Amino acid sequence: MNDQESRATQYTTIAEDVVHELEIKRSRFICHLRRVETEEAARGLLAELRRSHFDARHHCNAFILGADRDVRRSSDDGEPSGTAGAPMLEALARRTTRDGATDLSDVVAVVVRYFGGVLLGAGGLVRAYSESVSAALDAAALVQRQRMRLVRVETELSSTPRLENDLRVLTGTDAPEVLGTDYGADGASVHVALPDAPGALEAFAGRLATLTAGTGRLTAGGVDWVDRPAAGPGR
Repeated sequence: MNDQESRATQYTTIAEDVVHELEIKRSRFICHLRRVETEEAARGLLAELRRSHFDARHHCNAFILGADRDVRRSSDDGEPSGTAGAPMLEALARRTTRDGATDLSDVVAVVVRYFGGVLLGAGGLVRAYSESVSAALDAAALVQRQRMRLVRVETELSSTPRLENDLRVLTGTDAPEVLGTDYGADGASVHVALPDAPGALEAFAGRLATLTAGTGRLTAGGVDWVDRPAAGPGR
């Protein structure tokens, strides 16, 4: 996603697919979580699970998309109205991710239900679907998505390892994120992401001049979303 018009500058998503199963009164609730960026991709997971779990009674789903979390959809898929999709969506929307934030997005949850022969009632269904998504999120690894400005630093081959290390240990709100390095015959290009904030580029240029004694050549690029480690609930 390259949503440079969003109001948000960061949000949290999951790092990889998660599958978690609950059994409640002989009904199986199998929750699948996937990181997605479009409605098409979210519905793609639903289609996959309809094929692989063709004998299940329900394939309920909910998803939140976008840095501003403004795309929200859910479906009860035959369960009584409001007992499946809505509680699943609420479990996603209210998830605390880091420092008390509720900013989880770009996630689809599909809960496949195999009916066990015992009716759960409306309240039981709401709790079951909500708990299914919450338990899957408990098992999820999280990443923080931050809108950042991309830059490239041209440097000599001999000084590249030290520069990379020096950049990785910088701290502070304007600390850079080293994305990778391209090596050539005559030098190297270190790709770096900076916070998309006023003064961040200028501050980094000053730091770079100090670290390289003025030999590092900085080229500014565009703005994009970058994955960063996220602390908080989940692994």
